[in-house]
Amino acid sequence: MAKPVLDFWYDFASTYSFLSAMRIAPLAEAEGVTVRWRPFLLGPIFQSQNMTTSPFVTFPLKGRNMWRDMERLADEIGISFRRPSVFPQNSLLAARVAMAGMDEGWGEDFTRATYVAEFSDGRTISEPGVIADVLGKLKLPVDATLALAQSDNNKSKLRAQTKQAQKLELFGAPSFTTADGEMFWGNDRLERALRWAKRG
Repeated sequence: MAKPVLDFWYDFASTYSFLSAMRIAPLAEAEGVTVRWRPFLLGPIFQSQNMTTSPFVTFPLKGRNMWRDMERLADEIGISFRRPSVFPQNSLLAARVAMAGMDEGWGEDFTRATYVAEFSDGRTISEPGVIADVLGKLKLPVDATLALAQSDNNKSKLRAQTKQAQKLELFGAPSFTTADGEMFWGNDRLERALRWAKRG
């Protein structure tokens, strides 16, 4: 009998997606749920709502609370956190590489490693050198992988996945969707989303 499935939608610019990416695998295994990792881009979704940047930038009080919340939550689950100097970061290249990696079997590892580079080490993931360093540490062929990520076919896949997120009416990340059409938003809904997927 096939395991229930939960789709995990994330953008590399999303702080709370970082926490979910670091937590989701063991939690899903414990619940007997298969996770499909779905990198996408929040930018087009924000633009469709006449938003030009993250709500955490638009509303400074909300942003200050978020950064302190991230410190608390990261400490609670035992991972290091450092606020990057640039926020939100341009996540296009990272998303393209992750998209390619999902087909190649290393997308989840790349996603976690890239989030660590961004939110634990404070690095700028829009810089190709940073992504190349992540790939190198994963012992992946850097030039060939970047070429694959920038191929027309892979770019089309990421655009299609982002459009699918829009059709599902996702408005933020992380988001989780189940086979029966339920949507859960936010790192604090991860456990509930897994339980719902398992029930379905």
